[in-house]
Amino acid sequence: MTTDVRQYGELGTQLLQESRRSTQTDTLLKYNDTLVRSIIREQRDLEKSILSQIAKTPENEPPPPGVIILQTAILRNKRCLLAYHSHRLDRLRDLYWAVGGALPHILSDPDTRSKLSPHEVDYLRSYHSSAMDFRGEFSNELDIMASITVPPKELHVSVKVVKDCGVIQTELGTIDFKKGQRFVVRRADIEHLIVQGYLEEVSGS
Repeated sequence: MTTDVRQYGELGTQLLQESRRSTQTDTLLKYNDTLVRSIIREQRDLEKSILSQIAKTPENEPPPPGVIILQTAILRNKRCLLAYHSHRLDRLRDLYWAVGGALPHILSDPDTRSKLSPHEVDYLRSYHSSAMDFRGEFSNELDIMASITVPPKELHVSVKVVKDCGVIQTELGTIDFKKGQRFVVRRADIEHLIVQGYLEEVSGS
């Protein structure tokens, strides 16, 4: 005979294991809405149990030891939920900067979009809006969206168009980047296109 017995905190442990697996594989896993909701339901059940035990406790007597156990389980679940969501936000920010802040590029990818919760999509949009506002304050001196892995030696760079990316506004005016063409442009204007794989830096001729 089998019984469905689960210890307090077991669901939270499963959530942390997902975060660990995400780190080990360096991938963004699908948001586990089912498990998160189950933990929240467990929280509510634990709170009801605490209130029930306290209600049965005579006045001027300390709460029974069981209340302490339930409170500990509640606090642990909260920490697991916070750790899981904090880990996912870190990965979302890493993903955002890896593509040079190209939010449409992220949200238009079916595989990535399917892994995000609606709240995470809202977060990315809000984060992008804040990044754009901040970027505008330094647009004449610094492009915060530019890659800093290899510091540029020159302000202008020679690039080859790998994929059509349409008309882009640059210091020289609007340029229609079509596959196979080469241009010499200000690095800050097209750094994000290099990061996204539309342009490829080449040696100047």
